[in-house]
Amino acid sequence: MPRRATSPFDPWIKSVHSALAAREKELPPIPEARDDLTHAAVSVVLRQGPETDLLLIKRAEVEGDPWSGHMALPGGRRQREDATLEETARRETREETDLSLDPGGELLGRLKPLEPSTFRLPPISIFPFVFAVPEGTSARVASREVEEVFWTPLSRLANPSTRGSTRIHLSDEIREFPCFDLDGRVVWGLTYRILSDLMTVIPGSGGDPPGG
Repeated sequence: MPRRATSPFDPWIKSVHSALAAREKELPPIPEARDDLTHAAVSVVLRQGPETDLLLIKRAEVEGDPWSGHMALPGGRRQREDATLEETARRETREETDLSLDPGGELLGRLKPLEPSTFRLPPISIFPFVFAVPEGTSARVASREVEEVFWTPLSRLANPSTRGSTRIHLSDEIREFPCFDLDGRVVWGLTYRILSDLMTVIPGSGGDPPGG
């Protein structure tokens, strides 16, 4: 079970913890370490402040990387030295964005695991972990795998104006996918699915206090 969110986090952040904890029983158990390394973890980092902010990255353009250039959450494949998938999420976040979630972050819970919906992507199970960090927490590009790191108000994901669709060229066809459009930064695919799941779980409206 996630650790209980405590001070210095505000009541809304604590309510996110409660909502995720209530849903925990519906989720499959987190798998133990496996030699085939077909598991990955990502961090959904929420920063407390006047508005709750979400940390996103843009992956660098790398030939042969199926997620090259995509908007994403910090994260990656489990390594043999990672005792748990939570540890994977923390390590990858530190390596990619120079943001330490230990001891600086509080685990609020996790979202449902998911897998790519197309055979064009590697077979892998992705486990999203939700963390809270204090106001003023910073992040930066800390890896050659990352082109950009930025924060966006969580409330923007709840704004219908940010939702739309994007046309993606896949091999010999063009397909349309739902997306969030954040000032030209198009979030689609696995990251879109994770953030859509987040918005169905958290209380309030995209970062507003519950009942607000």
